[in-house]
Amino acid sequence: MAAAARNIPRTLARWLGKAILWFIGLSLALVLIYKWVPVPITATMILDGKVWENGLTKDWESLDNIDRNLVSAVIAAEDGKFCSHNGFDAEAIAKAAARNAQGGRIRGGSTITQQTAKNVFLWQGGGYFRKGLEAWFAFLIEQVWGKRRIMEVYLNVAETGIATYGAEAGAQRYFGHSAARLTRTEAARMAAALPLPKQRPVVNPSGFTRRYGNMIAARMGVVRRDGLDSCVYE
Repeated sequence: MAAAARNIPRTLARWLGKAILWFIGLSLALVLIYKWVPVPITATMILDGKVWENGLTKDWESLDNIDRNLVSAVIAAEDGKFCSHNGFDAEAIAKAAARNAQGGRIRGGSTITQQTAKNVFLWQGGGYFRKGLEAWFAFLIEQVWGKRRIMEVYLNVAETGIATYGAEAGAQRYFGHSAARLTRTEAARMAAALPLPKQRPVVNPSGFTRRYGNMIAARMGVVRRDGLDSCVYE
């Protein structure tokens, strides 16, 4: 009996080791597959109640068929250092931590890489465990995919409206035409709504969403001038 009790920690450690190896192997396999294969569905889509009510609308498009205005807009809105960081923006994370320590609404410091890792492989919501997994997948996709593929996947799996996912489905929903020809204003308004697409109107926005969209449109000029999207088009 005593011998069996002593073996319990060893057995648990062995199972834990196997579980970790299986997780590493599976995560590497998925990252390698999605380097070339379109992501068919994500946990966010499956868990979206509006998808079950209205049906899922999504269309995968190559980055070649998505207007550069939208790439510039999401970089201007979400991650100005996208082309210069390794997946993590230490300064943004530190600023978010300082704001969160003061109380109020929790703010994140996530990069486009981190958001892509979360959207593709994980689930929405916080928690240190999920953030740890997010960091692991963000590291992997930076090493395996590269910036262009990260941007392509991000723009195809991001929620762009009610039960609507991806740039193409969003452009068709709001403007009645392809994401291949978005004006600067259209792209800026889509980017302004990205954090809360169920709540922020893209067509005829008002108040904060309109002001934020105008600010993004102005920043897009800086993105182009300073080559902040150059890593996507090397």
